[in-house]
Amino acid sequence: MAEHVAQSHDVTKLIERIQDIKIAMLTTADMEGGLHSRPMYTQKPDADGTLWFFTEKDSAKIYEVRKDQHVNLGYSKPNDNLYVSISGTASVLTDQAKIKELWSEGLRAWFPKGPEDPNIALLKITIDRGEYWDQPSNVLVRAFGYVKAVATGERYQPTGDEHAQVNPK
Repeated sequence: MAEHVAQSHDVTKLIERIQDIKIAMLTTADMEGGLHSRPMYTQKPDADGTLWFFTEKDSAKIYEVRKDQHVNLGYSKPNDNLYVSISGTASVLTDQAKIKELWSEGLRAWFPKGPEDPNIALLKITIDRGEYWDQPSNVLVRAFGYVKAVATGERYQPTGDEHAQVNPK
């Protein structure tokens, strides 16, 4: 795979790639130091790239984040061959104004009492770095690459593949 590897202080391209992917796999360190992942619904990212998630105040992830703030988020859109990994720092907020700002009625399934539910907390993820792999998804392009590799014995180098690392700090 041909890769264009770029380093940037701008998270715009990273956020553009995940803005339509609502579910992320959030990985935290559990109390024994092992890794624990679970799916989380991503709220609309802030302009600066801050990511927000609703959760329960008494959930395991809250205890884990308070022990170790380092987290990882994995996003994927396999039909488009898009994969994103974000490493960040998590913090827990119970700011009622921010909860109301981010609230949508679909959240009522988890929080039946609405935005005033006393068990609501926000998980705020500040991006420390990110990486994405964005490859053409055209089946014919991939088939051509396979045939060319078999015929020539050389690895196919498609154009348009992009791999970038983002370091906002």
